[in-house]
Amino acid sequence: MRTLINRHQLITELHPKSHVSESYRTLRTNIQFSSIDRIMKTILVTSAQPGEGKSTTAANLSVAYAQEGKKVLIVDADLRKPTIHHYFGVSNRYGLTSAIVNRTQFDEFISETSIENLSLITSGPIPPNPSELLMSQKMTAFLEEMTARFDVIIIDSPPTLAVADAQILATKCDGVVMVISDGKVKRDMARKAIHNLERVQAKILGVVLNNKRHRKSDAAYYYYYGDKE
Repeated sequence: MRTLINRHQLITELHPKSHVSESYRTLRTNIQFSSIDRIMKTILVTSAQPGEGKSTTAANLSVAYAQEGKKVLIVDADLRKPTIHHYFGVSNRYGLTSAIVNRTQFDEFISETSIENLSLITSGPIPPNPSELLMSQKMTAFLEEMTARFDVIIIDSPPTLAVADAQILATKCDGVVMVISDGKVKRDMARKAIHNLERVQAKILGVVLNNKRHRKSDAAYYYYYGDKE
């Protein structure tokens, strides 16, 4: 499995009229209409297991929101295996963990991207205690401050079945999008991942079915469905 990800996977930026880009815009629209009484500002993107495309989904979804004119911040909260910085070609020397551990101002670690309206905060150095950092009051304060400054915050997290980080973050976010790779994850594992989120009363907005062949196209197909109220 390739771990270094290049900008060519930001299909919403490079090929905005493609079928897959349109699917990301549909995902964006469905999230916006997923709750009548509450605006979805902090959106967690996770998966059941590694390698299902959650980071690709988070990055492209953030671009889709920015293209709509929203002021967007994408946060790499996968403090164990961060990848978002590769998509945007920035350094990961400092980031979220630096701000939390050193108790400094968050502004120092927010980077502008080449995409209009889209900012980024990388994960920073990998800490020995990721779950504790994500559970901290400093992390809560970070999200509260960013919510006041940005229209939408997209958060990339570790897979749900691997560690408890996603469940911790889900309690701090307005909603969760689960990414499932078609044919890679068994149904019972997907159900277990969703159950883990439901146990912490996370609002699951729906599921992105990744790598699903659509008609004769070789592009991955992303499908979203909302939760049943």
